[in-house]
Amino acid sequence: MSEPIVEQVSARQARRRARAALLVLAAALWLAMLGVRSLVSADEGRYASLSLGMLQSGDWIVPRLNGLLYFEKPPLQYWGGAVAMGLLGVNEFAARLWPGLSGLVTVALLGLTARRIYGVPVGWCAVLAGGSTTWIVVNSQFLSLDAGLTAALTLVLCALLLAGHEPERRRRWILLAWFGMALAVLGKGLIGIVIPAAALLLRAAWERDLWFWRALEWRRGLPVFLLVAAPWFIAVSWQQPEFARFFFVHEHFERFLTPVHRREGAWWTFVPLLALGLLPWTAALPALLRGRDRGERLMLAWAGFVFVFFSASSSKLPSYILPMFAPLVLLLAPRLAEAGVRRLAHWLAFAALAWALVLAALPFAARWSGPQTPPEVVTSLARGLTLAAVLFLAAAALAAYALRRGARGAAVTTIAVGHLLALFVAIAAHDRFGQLKTSAVLARAIAPDTPVFAVRAYDQTLPFYLRRPVTLVDIVDEFEFGERLEPERWIPTLDAFARRWRDLPRAAAYLSRETLAELNARGVEGRVAYEDPRRIVIVKP
Repeated sequence: MSEPIVEQVSARQARRRARAALLVLAAALWLAMLGVRSLVSADEGRYASLSLGMLQSGDWIVPRLNGLLYFEKPPLQYWGGAVAMGLLGVNEFAARLWPGLSGLVTVALLGLTARRIYGVPVGWCAVLAGGSTTWIVVNSQFLSLDAGLTAALTLVLCALLLAGHEPERRRRWILLAWFGMALAVLGKGLIGIVIPAAALLLRAAWERDLWFWRALEWRRGLPVFLLVAAPWFIAVSWQQPEFARFFFVHEHFERFLTPVHRREGAWWTFVPLLALGLLPWTAALPALLRGRDRGERLMLAWAGFVFVFFSASSSKLPSYILPMFAPLVLLLAPRLAEAGVRRLAHWLAFAALAWALVLAALPFAARWSGPQTPPEVVTSLARGLTLAAVLFLAAAALAAYALRRGARGAAVTTIAVGHLLALFVAIAAHDRFGQLKTSAVLARAIAPDTPVFAVRAYDQTLPFYLRRPVTLVDIVDEFEFGERLEPERWIPTLDAFARRWRDLPRAAAYLSRETLAELNARGVEGRVAYEDPRRIVIVKP
């Protein structure tokens, strides 16, 4: 072997080792970040408490939130959280491990799929893009259902794309897609069917060809789907006959068609969230809007349907559009690999401008303080965001230098790594603000085994940090189903609570100042054990 060839092989091996080391370090930091912050209300506390309830009760079929029947979502994430807590202890890291791993799985699937379809350079770009895209990173660091749903749907999308790219292995990939769809349904319900089906229908209409629908291995795929997804639905319906009506009608059709969950938003709600969520690659979005082949048309149909569907829904939360970012990353990866220096420089300049605007706005952050958000909390968050912005802008300067030298690969890697680190700094800085929406410190003011009441106010993290349910007083909201079926588990009125409080030798109550004033008027007294701008805990004796 000639000396130049030996040098080329050595250089490729060095690049592979460097990339492997970078991936290991990034994954380790990704996971380490899961445990550095307290859980915050509402989603994080809700889903952590559901998992903890399953672990403590040993009932893996019927979910309970704060001890009450809770059928709003299927149990896949609850199972994952309960297993993690059983193995690693009841802590923030274990509670967030499922979404954290889901994010890593999503990025890995994107990289592996892009590599098989487009080659090694594009696969690496997919990993860099997916692992630095704001909405993928942020939603993997907070406990909600959408990271797990996105991982399952990404498996479906990638398997469908590979089925079209590798016809000799089509059956294997199609069956894997059915399996992924079953996981998506177990993770969040019928949306796990709706998104893939709608994307395939839209692409079929686009191409005026139903060939792919005939290749979906229905006779083998449907049994795979049912074997994975159906047993829990059958078991829980057998135990709770009212489950089916509540879950399928109330939690799907009424959630989409009516504002029953009070999560309304304007039709354009997700436009700024898309722009923010795609950073640092937002400026590349116009380049993604043309499907060059069948695979890309499926990706566009997938992303477009998710965006339009949730924009039309009467229920809107920022994380709902997370499943559209996987196809956007797959569309972006080949364009990153082939983009010239000038185009990359334009994309980088947009991201740098966005962070520069954040930096310019931070000196005015104190204006967002108020009675329930003290200035010192806002200042602490602003300092963290300042550090994050400076970090990314420094990385952008290094990437710009690399582009001037024609090192496009080094520039893309620098942008991705710099943005990932900036996001981690910003997420860590959120903890001081998050302390206003967590019971991590508050729970320490309550003695073990003391009966605890949530009176007209409820923090979803309270059962998690107490390690036990609390009794709700005059609170309905999402607990209406469980309270109706098990009325003995809650107290519907302040008067009934006042009688219970006077009869107990010791107790604690979580409430607001306004509610405390009403209770004082009813003769309810207690010593203030904890107080902050948003809530109070009183105890007796």
